[in-house]
Amino acid sequence: MIEKVARDVVTAHPPRDVPLTELMGAWYDAGLTWVHFPEGLGGLRAPRSLQPVANRVMREAGGPEPRTVNTIGYGIVAGTIRRYASPEQASRLLRPLATGEEKWCQLFSEPSAGSDLAGLATRAVQESGDAVTPGGADWIVNGQKVWTSLAHTSRWAVLLARTDPDVPKHKGLTYFILDMTTPGVEVRPLRQLTGRAQFNEVFLDNVRIPDSQRFGAVGEGWIVANSTLGDERTSLGDRVPARGSGVIADALALWQAHPERHTPVLRERLTRLWIRAETHRLTSDRTRVAAATQATAGPGSAVTKLVGSELAQHVYEFCMELLGPAGTLIDTYSPDAPDDESGPTAIQRKYLRSRATTLEGGTSEIQRNVIGERVLKLPQEPRADKKIPWRDVPR
Repeated sequence: MIEKVARDVVTAHPPRDVPLTELMGAWYDAGLTWVHFPEGLGGLRAPRSLQPVANRVMREAGGPEPRTVNTIGYGIVAGTIRRYASPEQASRLLRPLATGEEKWCQLFSEPSAGSDLAGLATRAVQESGDAVTPGGADWIVNGQKVWTSLAHTSRWAVLLARTDPDVPKHKGLTYFILDMTTPGVEVRPLRQLTGRAQFNEVFLDNVRIPDSQRFGAVGEGWIVANSTLGDERTSLGDRVPARGSGVIADALALWQAHPERHTPVLRERLTRLWIRAETHRLTSDRTRVAAATQATAGPGSAVTKLVGSELAQHVYEFCMELLGPAGTLIDTYSPDAPDDESGPTAIQRKYLRSRATTLEGGTSEIQRNVIGERVLKLPQEPRADKKIPWRDVPR
């Protein structure tokens, strides 16, 4: 059924001939954006495991991988909207997210709270005073966020802010969605090692957010944020759709292009990397199958994120060694440089970009904690500030 519906869409809206927004709008209306979502919200209430079937039809017809149309919105935010937004909000937000007309970003990390996300200091105070009234007065938000991917192109953001400094850090957080065009929101680019500026710092100066844009109960933002983070780990960790594709494809192509540089040692390294890539692909498939029966991404997604991010670094380190002195060359560091996937020195740029993979979406150290505590059920890491009000924690 899913394959037939997908073929009907790409036949009526040929991907090479129609505008992207029209194509993705038809894809959403047919229930193919997230097949496991409810009907009318981009889904068909079908098993999640059937999503690759629909996506394959789209790619074969010359269309994009749907997640690339709105990377953060599609893979990280959409699930949270489905779980926590009102039906009216979900209907309003999901379609333009799916078509790419309204991009999304994630306002979580702060200069003093990166890996320790629950220690964040951005403050949200309800305008009515100390009393919190659900559905009542607006919230006034002040603070700073950092490492915010695509904030400069985003219409919406998910925002985690502190609403009660007098309880332990995990319990005083509340989760909001923010219209990035709201007065008081300032976005400043941060140049990366590649010269580009996909990351940003975001300053919030007396930003007003209606209480209707709060997801979950006041003080339960950590619970909502963990559902978002689980989706993020899955999104970052399951991007190897076929054998020999993904980052390992770059290493294989470079190997074939430079037979004069082959050595037995490099051949063995490439073979080991290919085995790791295939192991990661199979593990990702298993994680996807398990996720198909769950409402939210499980902690096992930390495994695929950890393995995938470290694999990318090892692959591009191999590429640099294979290139030899040419690996030190790059065409430009201009902010207007071509994206990381193209250009005469794309491999060098991907090598530089790969240094971030073990930091973004939660550091490798955080992923190991998640695996140890939630998958292997090992004792929790000691936390000296566990029962201390956030206001009293030294910073």
